[in-house]
Amino acid sequence: MAAPKRDAVLAAAEEAAREAAVAIAEPGTVGEHIAFVMDEDRVGTHYFDCTATAYPGWRWAITLTRPPRGRTALISETHLVAGDDALLSPAWVPYAERLAPGDVGPGDVTPMIEDDPLLEAGFEATGDEDVDQVGFVELGLGRPRVLSAEGRDAAATRWYDGEHGPEAEIAKKAPAPCSSCGFFVPMAGALRAVFGVCANEWSPSDGSVVSLDHGCGAHSEIDVERAEPESIEPPVLDDTVLEIVER
Repeated sequence: MAAPKRDAVLAAAEEAAREAAVAIAEPGTVGEHIAFVMDEDRVGTHYFDCTATAYPGWRWAITLTRPPRGRTALISETHLVAGDDALLSPAWVPYAERLAPGDVGPGDVTPMIEDDPLLEAGFEATGDEDVDQVGFVELGLGRPRVLSAEGRDAAATRWYDGEHGPEAEIAKKAPAPCSSCGFFVPMAGALRAVFGVCANEWSPSDGSVVSLDHGCGAHSEIDVERAEPESIEPPVLDDTVLEIVER
């Protein structure tokens, strides 16, 4: 499609376009004329720099038109549009994708993920009372879905690399690991070999999942270093010495 032919009447109406921009803009925010572009036959747009501090890189766009054989430019549209280097707001992200761990508060509900790779189908009743009793009680299942192997690996990696793992600063300075602490409660299931729960109210990890090689200064079997009591010899009085005091 051929480009529209330049319209001399519209191109010459720069001042009329500026006046239209000034009429809608905040005072002092219409800057230098940037360009004139033909959009269609007898339709063109004048662009002016926007000098507003909040809109760097934006431009005032004033579109003009004229009827066939008309000799006067008419204001068609006025806009503030983004230039190539304009400051733009971040791309809109759906609510379900904006959530991050820790964002859920009282009353919030997260959307269900039907094909979550971190989960797999849980135990289903077989009708055999003895088998089902094992599944529900000993395995702790009976839920529609449970952690998949990928889900367990993801959780274990997150916990182990987090603030309750062996690389935490408090663990590096701990006198002994959690595995030897009386307040360490081992987990059940596949994660038992690596993790447990801290049950010491004096520990910063109280109520949290901790690795066996985590640690802190509240270990049940470690005591503070106690200084040896200071021994002060009693004074020795010599009654055979006479001290003369002048008045």
